[in-house]
Amino acid sequence: LMTIRVASSLCRITVPPCAAQRRSNVPYQMLLLLEEMQRGKRKAVRPTELACCLSAHRVELFVQHDAAQLFLRLWNLIKKQMKKLELVEELSDLYTICIQEHLACQNCSFEIKNNSCMLTLPLPVLDSNSHRLKTLEDCLQYFFHPEELTGQNMCFCQQCGMKTPFLKRMKLVYLPQTLTIHLKRFCFEKSSYTHKLSHYLPFPRDLDFSGVLTENQCQADDKEKATWQYGLFAVVAHSGSASCGHYCAYIQSLTECKWYCFNDSQVCQVSWDDVKCTYGHSNLHWGETAYLLIYMKKHPQ
Repeated sequence: LMTIRVASSLCRITVPPCAAQRRSNVPYQMLLLLEEMQRGKRKAVRPTELACCLSAHRVELFVQHDAAQLFLRLWNLIKKQMKKLELVEELSDLYTICIQEHLACQNCSFEIKNNSCMLTLPLPVLDSNSHRLKTLEDCLQYFFHPEELTGQNMCFCQQCGMKTPFLKRMKLVYLPQTLTIHLKRFCFEKSSYTHKLSHYLPFPRDLDFSGVLTENQCQADDKEKATWQYGLFAVVAHSGSASCGHYCAYIQSLTECKWYCFNDSQVCQVSWDDVKCTYGHSNLHWGETAYLLIYMKKHPQ
């Protein structure tokens, strides 16, 4: 609702002709829900029809979902059911991140380059030695830091004809208008036990990627990199443990420049200090911790 370009795209979808198709069409049910929210005649809107629609597409109800995974499921269902190709392309341009993976054999000149697209930028909050990364900028630099693939992680080199040590680099190619950063706070251990990493991790209101990453971590021209200046738009925060918890969203209104907390049936105005409370705290078991960070480009092309 608060991301104006998403609402605009949903308003231009092709409405399914029969009632049964409309009930099972995710973009259409999301459009109906947004329209009902926009009328503003009630304090809260029950998303029953959308929930039933998602259930028909094997999205389980009445279970604990991971916000990042559910976002991806919704995204894929919307793109799959949109009939107009130009709307699919609009949404892709709005959210899709492009990364180049670069693998280079350390014994010869053989190298592999692959471009991949992703909906969220998944940033670790711990380094390879399980040490806490202290800021969002540290997480970004660590994600794009070169990694040596040795021992069991060696790759097969076509030129050498055997497994050899490789150097793996990630380079940023393209950033969208709306950038979603996924802080990987749920940690899966060898004992099959998942626990939440709630330590303090501040994130900035303004983020300039060209100032955080080095030249070797970017695969884009100066014109593209000039647009990599972002302002924080929303924070999806999680409270509780890895097995039981609750999500709410802090969103900045693009028209009023005020922050609001969307928490089920309650929406209230909050301050930036309230948003900063989602930085995390290891000693607060049920305290809110930022999980998804959504940034908007300041100067889109």
